Amino acid sequence: MYTALIAEDSKPILRNIKALLESSELPIQIVATAYNGEEALDYMKKQPVDILITDIRMPKLDGLGLIEQAKKLHSSLKVVLISSYSDFEYTRKAINLQVFDYLLKPVERNQLIEVMERIVDSIAEKLEYSLEPLKSIAPAAFLSGLRLGPQFHEQPVSLFLIGRQPFSPNLGNWKMETLQTVLQAVCEPQGCWLFPAKDSDRYIVFVQPALKERFATTIAWMESIERQLLSVGIEIAMAGRFQPVDMSQLQLQYDRLKYLLDQETLLDKRVLLDTDYRIPEQTGKEEMIRSFTDMIEQRQSQPFLMKLREYLQISYNEHTRYYDLEKLIAAIGDAFVHALPSSGPEERLAAAVAVKEMLEEDSYQRFCEQCLDWCAHNFELLQLRNRKSGEELFEQMDAYVKLHKFSQLSINDLAAKFHVSASYVSRIIKRYTNTTFVQYYMELKIEEACKQLRAKPDLKIKELADAFSFCDQHYFSRVFKDHTGLSPSEYKEQHAGLGSLLE
Repeated sequence: MYTALIAEDSKPILRNIKALLESSELPIQIVATAYNGEEALDYMKKQPVDILITDIRMPKLDGLGLIEQAKKLHSSLKVVLISSYSDFEYTRKAINLQVFDYLLKPVERNQLIEVMERIVDSIAEKLEYSLEPLKSIAPAAFLSGLRLGPQFHEQPVSLFLIGRQPFSPNLGNWKMETLQTVLQAVCEPQGCWLFPAKDSDRYIVFVQPALKERFATTIAWMESIERQLLSVGIEIAMAGRFQPVDMSQLQLQYDRLKYLLDQETLLDKRVLLDTDYRIPEQTGKEEMIRSFTDMIEQRQSQPFLMKLREYLQISYNEHTRYYDLEKLIAAIGDAFVHALPSSGPEERLAAAVAVKEMLEEDSYQRFCEQCLDWCAHNFELLQLRNRKSGEELFEQMDAYVKLHKFSQLSINDLAAKFHVSASYVSRIIKRYTNTTFVQYYMELKIEEACKQLRAKPDLKIKELADAFSFCDQHYFSRVFKDHTGLSPSEYKEQHAGLGSLLE
């Protein structure tokens, strides 16, 4: 619905125009009428409108003066000029003031409807274009039919991102209506617009940069919002700056805010980030994560649970970032899935759901309890699965290795083939052969080489080395002697003439 103001000093004419529009079924709402230019201008200073229908001849401030002043307030205002005069001078001035169209009195219904239909189409087209940058960051369903008004489109706006503090009580009031009420109360009389974010449960906030004139710093403004939201039981984390946003770079600037809020939100303390100031990167977390995932791979359940319990306690006391905790728990979930033999989409989905539910707990203590219980359960599951599937997996790997005795097979090749880690392959081989993968593989190769020498005594050593994918015959001879106690030549001599009997 588009808003319109009618300025006309003749009451009968004003009533006629108003009645014609109200019966037209056009998406236009007459929000105000005025009998002179000053009255109309005073209204538009307080409340912008989309369409101005004005007479030229009015007391106090005539139509052309009103248009000139109103355009300074809202440059996108659509104006229809009504006059009983058709002289060139008025027409020329109206054109200079970018009047959309003009009608002569008495105003006829068909002419008025035709002009207003074109205005509606023009405004709708412009609004669609102006909302285009927002489609990358806000849901399409929310933007559909959204009206932002001239304040948003014609003046600079600043961008902020606001999210609910992790592990804070969820009282069911993390809603757009609640946030909008608080934000408007803090920002008035400056404009403030709230949008749901497209990719999370956070909210995007646009405000007029003039707000910075009322607050000493950006943080001071955010703190005033924080106080108001705390009074209704909402704890927040927030990031942004009063620098006007470039709408052509909106997606990029939104992504930066999202990244910073992801990175800097703390477990135990609400964070307000003025992004005009550089935030130092935190390092050294990858090694810590690796220590946990290694313990999962090595099935070290008790050391793992002790270390995790200690980490969770220290993290809260040392203001650890929520992002770091989220990253660790996600990595632990992935490690458990990868450690499970024959894990599939069901296990990955279950782990992802469990991680999400734990991180959404409304108290950090409950999160810690859930996390430790979940990890203990996963270790039990690993032990159960390993007992059932270890022997079966070895049988499959053993058959595969025997088929590739003449190739150059590595432990990483086996890991990739059976979708497990290289360290897990190593443990399985060790468990069922009491030796390393390399020793086990070489033993199979040399056993087959001995068989070939017994069956074909004339076979050259180089040909045999090449057949088993050794880099050179000297290395093959050394490995052969390590396993049999004889060089290939000595082995041939010792078994000469026995090949047919042995086979």
